Amino acid sequence: MKQYGINAVPFQHRELEYWRNALRGGVEHIHKPTNLLITGAIDDLWINEKGEVIVVEYKATAKNSEVSLDADWQKGYKRQMEIYQWLLRKNDFKVSRTGYFVYVNGKTDRESFDGKLEFDLKIIPYEGDDGWIEDVLKKIKECLMADEAPQPGSECDFCRYREAVNANPDKNLV
Repeated sequence: MKQYGINAVPFQHRELEYWRNALRGGVEHIHKPTNLLITGAIDDLWINEKGEVIVVEYKATAKNSEVSLDADWQKGYKRQMEIYQWLLRKNDFKVSRTGYFVYVNGKTDRESFDGKLEFDLKIIPYEGDDGWIEDVLKKIKECLMADEAPQPGSECDFCRYREAVNANPDKNLV
């Protein structure tokens, strides 16, 4: 944090371990307009000098290029951050719009492994915008309450898999 000029310290809260538990916990909020329970298990929280909670996500990879959040598939990382920020706001916390991705990249240029992993670390600030969440939750509720399932999405891997299974019922596609 010092190296990156981030004026914050780890956030202390009695619920922190529960909020980190992806299987039996997480930050929770019942969205009243839809009656959906929304949860998310955070990695870490910091707090800045303004008393704002900062969402921190840890990511790891091993690639030759510099880590960033620029790839199309990393939109999911950004949405994840925004959901966590939204959940904390819904639980009456003052939340910073800026969150951080602490990204470690395994060094791939080493001659041998020798039982030791080495990483480069990069902290990437991200300005979250949770303005999309309310509309998406309403659409989710409409979809769940519909009499028929939605049409398969052309970009959905699961939809393509199910279409392949249905087209070839006698083949084991698992």
